[in-house]
Amino acid sequence: MSSHDQYVESADGTRLALRRLGAGDPVVLVHGSGGGLHSWATVADQLAHDHEVWLPARRGYGPSDVPPGPKSFTDETADLLAVIEAAGQPTGRTVHVVGASYGATVALHTASADPRGIRSLAIFEPPLFAAGAEVAPLLVRYRSAFERDDAAAMAAALNDVTRVPAEIVAALAASAGTRTPDPAEARRAAIGWLHDLEALAGDSTDITRWSAITVPTLLLAGADTWEPMPTTMTTLARTLPAARYTVWAGQSHFVTMTAPTLVADALRRFFVEASTA
Repeated sequence: MSSHDQYVESADGTRLALRRLGAGDPVVLVHGSGGGLHSWATVADQLAHDHEVWLPARRGYGPSDVPPGPKSFTDETADLLAVIEAAGQPTGRTVHVVGASYGATVALHTASADPRGIRSLAIFEPPLFAAGAEVAPLLVRYRSAFERDDAAAMAAALNDVTRVPAEIVAALAASAGTRTPDPAEARRAAIGWLHDLEALAGDSTDITRWSAITVPTLLLAGADTWEPMPTTMTTLARTLPAARYTVWAGQSHFVTMTAPTLVADALRRFFVEASTA
C-alpha cells in the first residue's frame, strides 16, 4: 500500500509529521510511548483497503518537532485536533480516532475537550493509573538516566511506570536476543518517552472525568495484560456505560503487533456500527 508523508502545523506552530495511506472515511491512529510513524503500520495496511488512514508522529517523536520545555496533555490535545482537522478537511467527513496505550489517553483528552470532528473513538488500554504524583519521581529518575545516556536505568524507570511484570520484561529481553536497537531510533524513542512522562506527571488519575464523552466509543483490552490495567479498563467501562467493551482472550498490551488482523477487523466492524448509529 503506497503512502504519502506530509506535515501538519499545530496551534503553537509545532510541525507534526504524518503518514497517510488508503482512501475512504478518515481514520487517525494515535501511537503510544516509544512509538512513531511506524507504530500502527501492520494494522494501518489492513484498514487502508477501505479507509484513508492517518498516522501522526506525536510531538517529541521525530520527524515531528521536539519543542523545548515540558509537554502537557493540553499540547497533545491541540496537536490531535490539528490532525483531525487535516484528516476531515478534504471531504468534510468526521474522523474515526483510535488510540493505543498513551495514545489512547491523548484520544480521551481530545474527545473530552472538543469532540466536534470525531465520529467515533476507539480506546486500547490507556495507562490511566500512571499519572500525577506517582509518576513525578519516576520522571526525575528517567531524566537523570536519560542525561547520562544510561539505557538500563531508563528501562528500569519505565518498567516502574508501566508496571510490566519482571517475567515479561525477561521474556522480551530473551526474544530480542543479541539484537540491539538502532542507536538513532533508540535515542528518538528515549526523547519521546521523556516528554510523555512530563505530560503524565502533570495529569490526573481521575477516570470519572471522561464520563462526559458521548461520541460512539469502543474500549479494547487484552485478557492477558497485567494489573492494574484490567481494573483500570473495568473502571473506564463503568464510567462510559454506553461504550462497547471488547476483551481479547490470549492477547496482551502488545496486540497491535501480535495480532494486527484481530485489531483491524474489530475496528472495521466498529466503524460501520458507529457510522450507522
